Amino acid sequence: MQSGKILRQRYKIIQSLGSGGFGDTYLAEDLDLPGEPKCVVKHLKPKSSDPEVLAIAQRLFEREAETLYKLGKDSDQIPKLFAHFQEGTEFYLVQEYIEGQDISKELTPGKKLSESYTINLLKGILEALEIAHQNNIIHRDIKPKNLMRRKSDKKVVLIDFGAVKEITVLTTNQPGTTTLTVPVGTPGYMPNEQRNGNPTLSSDIYAVGILGIKALTGQDPRSFSRNKNTGNIIWRNEAQVSDRLANILDKMALDNFRDRYQNAMEVLESLEETTPVPPPIPPIPSGNRPRYRREILIAMSGFAAAILTRDLWNRFIEKETDPSVQLTKTSIQKFETVTVNAKGETISRSQHQAEVIIENLGNGVTLEMVKIPAGRFLMGSPDKEAGRYDNEGPQHYVDVPEFFMGKYPITQVQWQAVMGNNPSKFEGENHPVETVNWYKATEFCQKVSQITGKNYRLPSESQWEYACRAGTTTPFYFGETITTELANYNGSEIYASAPKGINRGKTTNVDKFPPNAFGLYDMHGNVWEWCADEWHDNYTGAPTDGSAWLDGNKNRSPLRGGSWSNYPFLCRSAIRLYYNRRVDHGYDFGFRIVCDDGRTL
Repeated sequence: MQSGKILRQRYKIIQSLGSGGFGDTYLAEDLDLPGEPKCVVKHLKPKSSDPEVLAIAQRLFEREAETLYKLGKDSDQIPKLFAHFQEGTEFYLVQEYIEGQDISKELTPGKKLSESYTINLLKGILEALEIAHQNNIIHRDIKPKNLMRRKSDKKVVLIDFGAVKEITVLTTNQPGTTTLTVPVGTPGYMPNEQRNGNPTLSSDIYAVGILGIKALTGQDPRSFSRNKNTGNIIWRNEAQVSDRLANILDKMALDNFRDRYQNAMEVLESLEETTPVPPPIPPIPSGNRPRYRREILIAMSGFAAAILTRDLWNRFIEKETDPSVQLTKTSIQKFETVTVNAKGETISRSQHQAEVIIENLGNGVTLEMVKIPAGRFLMGSPDKEAGRYDNEGPQHYVDVPEFFMGKYPITQVQWQAVMGNNPSKFEGENHPVETVNWYKATEFCQKVSQITGKNYRLPSESQWEYACRAGTTTPFYFGETITTELANYNGSEIYASAPKGINRGKTTNVDKFPPNAFGLYDMHGNVWEWCADEWHDNYTGAPTDGSAWLDGNKNRSPLRGGSWSNYPFLCRSAIRLYYNRRVDHGYDFGFRIVCDDGRTL
């Protein structure tokens, strides 16, 4: 296509970005949007004009466009699909333009890169690929040219999924059957089973493994010799690499696809063991610790109140005051809760009050911590609860000691004050911070502990669910359902008999919706919240004392509460999701923190 051509009276071609056997790619402008932002147009043209082939190509195109749309929506490391259309016998995709350069600029021939670079590269690719593999989608053409290093955040973005290219190589070989004229993929990165037309998820793993070997050796993957007995490539003598990483790469690039890692998630778990966990930040030495004298006010929740006297508090708090440190404030805060029926109709409103400690994080930024009273609750969901997963059982009683919990998820302004940056996609001071992995959330807790002299950490799963339910046993603390007037979630689906709502498509201010009976906000929706526990597939053998469960999968931790992007059944009080602790690409992953009591460290 010539520069200046306009497709659909909207997409103006600027220049060619590349051309090959599977189609052409162009840089374009979207004339309908303010500022005429850049986009990428992919032009796909079947080689055969046979009506039967075109009909199959059309069905394949629609299916793959739907896949690309979902992947782009679920991951910021896969370009978003803006449009797809057909003109005559030709097909077009319009996708997000990724400003940056492809990885081939980093993998220059003859240059051997470090092990730490290679590990980071592998993780970047696999974290992008993880979303596809979770949806059972094979990329089919992973190679340096299809991996972009985005300029804005240096993340790896996975482009040019191979399945949609099949429409360009379809042909007929006998009446009623079609076949591919050539396999989709690139020599050197394409394993045997893919070359034979039978790709699997582990075919992508092979390609990523070859990329890692190329980074370490500086050699073209087609130049490696192979073991005559196994068919596996021989490469270790060309690189300086630890046995641990070499073993992982060997398994990724095995000739027999059944013996490889089967998906991106498995490789990521193995790679976690190659990177040491940052050591915890040490407690403040007692000689440098802030020393306070404070009075505690009245602790009340609903029908009960308990007065902590000055003497009781002084058992935990040092009596001398450092005039250079601003005292932590306390207050009694009043609020209103809402209860709805299965139709989402408000059936009652109640007045409550809670004790709140207000910590000073510096620069005028504060952290509000709500006192959660001790109590017993039934954890998990009943068998007949709509949307229930098996990992939410068996139900069991847990006795939870008193603790303090963040009134809101950690906000971007709080994160900025403590960590000095803002990783969030949806910017807003009082929006929850997102795109945060478990280790970064834990590091935040450690730094807040240093600032305040108290022990802050992520909540246990039982603390989180106890605090979320706030005395309720219904699917939501609002009652039998939720509506988009009560929480931020994807309202295009319903729960129980509630009406459909809106899908905001992003996070919202943390104080936008009503709290629960403990005075906590946003426990349903907005962002998933990390917990301290290691992942277990169900509650068999779970602690009953409110503590974190730490003898499970050490690479995974639970997230609770659902997010802005999820349907309401994924925002229930009992819902559990797990993710790799190092994954931070999810722009709906956030957290809130807890403190076991008012004591100093």
